[in-house]
Amino acid sequence: MKLTNCQVDHRVNPLGFAMTTPVFSWKVEDAAGSHQTAARIVVRCGGEIAADTGWAELDSLAQPVELALTPRTRYTWTVSVRTDAGEEAESAENWFETSKMDEPFAAKWIGCDDEAPRHPIFSKEIAPKKAVAAARLYVCGLGVYDAWYNGQRIGDEYMTPYCTNYNQWVQYQSFDVTALLQEAGTLSIHLGNGWYKGRFGYTGIMEPYYGNSWKLIAELRLTYADGTEDVIGTDDTWQVTRSALTFSNIYDGEHRDDTLPPVEAVPARLTDAPKGRLTDRVSLPVVMREVMKPVELIHTPKGEWVYDLGQNIAGTFRLKLRCPRGTKVHLLFGEIMQDGNFFNGNLRTAKAEYYYTASGEELVLEPHFTFFGYRYAMVDGVEGLLPDDFEGIALYSDLRETAKMETGHALINQLLSNILWGQKGNFLDMPTDCPQRDERMGWTGDGQVFCSTACYLMDSYAFYDKFLRDMWSEQLEKDGMVPEVIPAFMQNRAEAAWGDAATIMPWTLYQYYGDRTILAQQYESMAAWVDWVRRANGDDHGWRRYFHFGDWLALDAIQGRIGNTDVGRTDVGFIADTYYLYSIRLIKATAELLGKREDVEKYAAMEEKVLQDIRYEFFAPSGRCCMDTQTAYLLSLRHGLSPNPQRMAEDLVHDLKLNKGYLNTGFLGTSVICEELTRIGRPDLAYNLLLNEDYPGWLFSVKSGATTVWERWNSVLPDGKMSNFGDNGSMNSLNHYAYGCIAEWMYARCAGLRQAEPGFRKVAFRPYVDARMGHLSACYDSPAGRWESGWQYETDGSLTVTLTVPFGCTADVELPGADEAAYAAFGGKTVKTGTYSVTYRMAE
Repeated sequence: MKLTNCQVDHRVNPLGFAMTTPVFSWKVEDAAGSHQTAARIVVRCGGEIAADTGWAELDSLAQPVELALTPRTRYTWTVSVRTDAGEEAESAENWFETSKMDEPFAAKWIGCDDEAPRHPIFSKEIAPKKAVAAARLYVCGLGVYDAWYNGQRIGDEYMTPYCTNYNQWVQYQSFDVTALLQEAGTLSIHLGNGWYKGRFGYTGIMEPYYGNSWKLIAELRLTYADGTEDVIGTDDTWQVTRSALTFSNIYDGEHRDDTLPPVEAVPARLTDAPKGRLTDRVSLPVVMREVMKPVELIHTPKGEWVYDLGQNIAGTFRLKLRCPRGTKVHLLFGEIMQDGNFFNGNLRTAKAEYYYTASGEELVLEPHFTFFGYRYAMVDGVEGLLPDDFEGIALYSDLRETAKMETGHALINQLLSNILWGQKGNFLDMPTDCPQRDERMGWTGDGQVFCSTACYLMDSYAFYDKFLRDMWSEQLEKDGMVPEVIPAFMQNRAEAAWGDAATIMPWTLYQYYGDRTILAQQYESMAAWVDWVRRANGDDHGWRRYFHFGDWLALDAIQGRIGNTDVGRTDVGFIADTYYLYSIRLIKATAELLGKREDVEKYAAMEEKVLQDIRYEFFAPSGRCCMDTQTAYLLSLRHGLSPNPQRMAEDLVHDLKLNKGYLNTGFLGTSVICEELTRIGRPDLAYNLLLNEDYPGWLFSVKSGATTVWERWNSVLPDGKMSNFGDNGSMNSLNHYAYGCIAEWMYARCAGLRQAEPGFRKVAFRPYVDARMGHLSACYDSPAGRWESGWQYETDGSLTVTLTVPFGCTADVELPGADEAAYAAFGGKTVKTGTYSVTYRMAE
């Protein structure tokens, strides 16, 4: 027996993260027993026991332990487990280290001449006086920064201190620099513009929103072997020189000129702190995850040289250069070729480019303070480019992949890859809509429809934790309103289903991870959103008349509702009321879990009133919905809106038949269509939608060569031309994960791994099979343990079904078309830890 995946606050060995009452979690593998009978957590500090739970009934999904935490302190911990088979095992030693917490920085904010054309480098000579036992660097630089010691990069993170609502909070990072500080040297910190100081937001405003000045605060602490300490903080004794970077921006790339002369160092200036409070980090590290070589170096009909990575990514690049001094090198980045030539017309105002002026020395060029969404990189100004000269670097938050599925259908397998890459490309510190054009923002609607899929595919709790904290910080400024993007920048508008991410996301995280901490943390946010909608609604259903995106990009859209883009035909007032009802139900359920009885009663009354209002306005007495759209039927089924759900099911099936079996849903309807078809007993129609290779459908893009999920069902036409939504296809992204939400249904229903208890301690195992898929195998490394399932049609027409239940878990089993003999051979209708398999003939 061994204990694995030991985490604190859903992070492995976290250094310097925000922490109050730490929450511990672990998994048990290779045990003879089937469940934990007792566990014990021991936390030590400096060899002394700081906390000991004793042997008790501890929750392996989320066990809080009260600790009197002190700043800048490393704690070690172990967990021991006993099982029903009499086993006992202890984990390896784990650790976590606190940040400065509420301790003031022994440093001052410093800046420089902001009018100088080159980016600043702040530096300080460091000379340890004795043998260094430990060294920590606590640092925040605005806009973005990277730190170096004697020319060696500190840490492996990119785009620090990340993107937050800087008016409310600014994160600093903690780095262990013990190994580097064994000798004297120069600590240098480079600054770029980033989200704080660069232009950001799709409104076309070219000026920075949060700040115009470079700002840096850093504290280096050296702990010597004899226990004494030196602290070196930023102040006006630090020096400022200038880098070769003359420009950096999230959207527009970076400019570097290595022919520029050195700039004499001058003293740093003391400067004002940013508006937001300096806080411990919450963001997961953004790191280099994949490095890939091009599959081809293309010489286009226009004479361009274009590298093709074969995969659409978000990240940067490395380019080997051997150019004469003064050579001007220009790189452009795009997602698709048109007529065999490079194309980036869908990026709108984002220039997404890199300019470099060569020094004459051979080097590997790599950006510092920008990233691109791209598959194709065009390089101009370089003679003799070689295929191996270029590398694509995928950057995204440091999340562990937790699920894998393989089927007998090649296009489905590619779709699964596309969905995963869509998550990777849009999980760079915040869940963005797209990583390439002048947007890249934390759209709440996209985020909430994809959240469940994200939690299957990656260990996403800590990632969303940061996003939700930022959401609450925005609400504090806006009387509870949730803006459509987080952080909001200049966006100050709320819409139904977008703002409801405030309730949907925390509840989803609780369902997937079994940790109530997120509900307690976000309860004020959830309640504030519901209360804001209540006030907006008033006594005359005013919320219905606000601007709403509705079933965004639905194919039954009313053309021209918003410029050249589309809002679905489903009444936006109906959608507004439905999601208001949904949020009320979620905050009510949360209040029940947290023991808030008065709130439960309040929200129960609101729920009843809103449901009555919906039925009065949008349903006939017979239960018929007054809108004949797929999404209206789907939302009615999902949320129990009609008093006649059978009528809704029949109308949905009828509408699909009238539409020749095709969906015409947008963001909202698509997220539930296959699940609702399954619930009403028509998984065959759900599979038809999934396996449809024509437009509109998931496999249309796959057959068209997509490597990520598109924003629209027809982002690219059958002739390979990009659809002209907006000028030059400007409302058209080829890396937009929202429609990737289908993966949730695939894991829950096709693979049968549907959560039945929070944290996946119990699964409702009912795989829906389809001969067109041939076979399917899936695994999901859930918070409770690794689930595995599979099914395969045998050559004699029989079906083989397999299931592996992890330690401490159970499954309620429903085998497709099985008789009692098949259940007996499988192991029964309720099974616990173990592996089960049966081959049988399905009933006709």
